[in-house]
Amino acid sequence: MKANTAIGIGAGVGCLLLAVLMEGGSPMSLVSIPAFVIVVGGTGAATFASVSFAQATRIPALYRKAFRGNDFDSHATIRQLVRLAEKARRDGLLALENELEQVGDDFTRKGVQLVVDGTDSDLVRAILTSELDAMAERHRANVHVFAAAGGYAPTLGIIGTVLSLVHVLENLSSPGTLGHAIASAFIATLYGVGSANLVFLPVSKKLELLAAEELAHRELQLEGILSIQAGDNPRMLGEKLETFLAPSDRAAAAAPGAREQADAEMKEAA
Repeated sequence: MKANTAIGIGAGVGCLLLAVLMEGGSPMSLVSIPAFVIVVGGTGAATFASVSFAQATRIPALYRKAFRGNDFDSHATIRQLVRLAEKARRDGLLALENELEQVGDDFTRKGVQLVVDGTDSDLVRAILTSELDAMAERHRANVHVFAAAGGYAPTLGIIGTVLSLVHVLENLSSPGTLGHAIASAFIATLYGVGSANLVFLPVSKKLELLAAEELAHRELQLEGILSIQAGDNPRMLGEKLETFLAPSDRAAAAAPGAREQADAEMKEAA
């Protein structure tokens, strides 16, 4: 389920609000504009200071990615690579040049283009592996953005609480308001710890998971491209590429109609 991150965050916030209601409190008691400014503004500023400007501008896109998940289809990729292997085995590697326009994925297209150009297999592997290494580094940097925010937020929450308590101590002459003032002071800590553990750290972990999934998908594509260049049997290629999938996903690919669909696609392409 691609929306599980948004559902999880929403459920976590809902549990907090439910706990407040069960204790006889009001959700409005958790609203504090100064605490929000200190925690959210301070965390944003600290995070901005710890990453590059380019990374900071990608934060909205990273949130969307975490909530939407990866959009690639490994089964469709395997079928496409098998189809290309059929074409290469039947008409030769040069015939794949006519298929490049139908390859929507940039990584696969680049690999097939290298094969068509007659690039040595070791060089093809080296070039595509360098692409994967650069991609993995970008993903690590993206994860760092939210991991850093998850570290700053609780500390900023404590700072906000300390500032509020200082203000409380300055007004000890009004004992009737101390209880409410002290309770409000701890809202900043709640914001800091809550945002770190319900938003920033879960998003960083989700981005880390998505990065691992994408890397595995790219490695599948790399193996398929090299196998096409080596002239491997297309059906055996399909079996080999399915080993990159989880057992449950392989079962889905082998379900009634899946093989027939793949064969139909290959015949149609031919």
